[in-house]
Amino acid sequence: MNILRSQTGYHEGRDKNGNWNNIQRFSPETPGLEWSQGQAWCATFTAWGADELGARSLWPITASCYYAVDWWKKAGRFTEYPVLGGPFYLGKVGEDHVGVVYAYDDNSIYTVEGNTNAGGAFQGDGVYQRVRPRRGPGSPYGYGVPAFTEGTVSADPKLGGTRTASVPPPAPPEVRVSAAHIAAAARRDPGLRQGGTTYPAEVNVVEVALARAGLLKDAYAHDGSFGSLSVSAYAAWQRSKAGGAYTGADADGIPGRTSLARLGKVHGFTVID
Repeated sequence: MNILRSQTGYHEGRDKNGNWNNIQRFSPETPGLEWSQGQAWCATFTAWGADELGARSLWPITASCYYAVDWWKKAGRFTEYPVLGGPFYLGKVGEDHVGVVYAYDDNSIYTVEGNTNAGGAFQGDGVYQRVRPRRGPGSPYGYGVPAFTEGTVSADPKLGGTRTASVPPPAPPEVRVSAAHIAAAARRDPGLRQGGTTYPAEVNVVEVALARAGLLKDAYAHDGSFGSLSVSAYAAWQRSKAGGAYTGADADGIPGRTSLARLGKVHGFTVID
């Protein structure tokens, strides 16, 4: 749960018209699911978490909610009750959407989900933490029961019947970006087709920082591409007093380690070589 929740706030990319495009980090980072890039990625997100944990045998490594539900059922590990750290599935037969439960009580499940939005859409733009009803309209079709080595905590009477359960929030992860990677992206990305990326995960950190500094519109701060707007925004940061008050060719929008470290100090990331 801590692995998945650490991704809260992550957004997929945008196409040339500025629309969300389902291009994200989790498909290429999950062996066997590289092909799913550009498609709905809620199931891929949960599979990525299992892969990161080294627990591929405990989880369906698939991009399909429908096949994931079938996987749990064939394993005899599917229930109508919430399971701590287990997936929930929405839809008539669980085919529409999946997320993972990090807490539950009598009336609600508390979840982390990929490819959703603040309104809980099945096709969204990023990773969000949500609260969903346990019963009635909008409630899950059912839940998977991972065979965790430490045992299972669930509301299912056959599995112990715990009425409430939660996972403590994760410690904030140290966010690190490479000065060499960011500089390389700033030199390369503007020459690529719209939305082209070089080091998108690290660039996204810098983009968000520039947006928080009021130098880049938020609409362009989540695609992981250090395009011309990001270069212009970074040049403005370099010229600012907080960024070092650079002038002339020293404020060219190509991040240097010193100005990048200044940005990281203000906005919560660490710069490495």
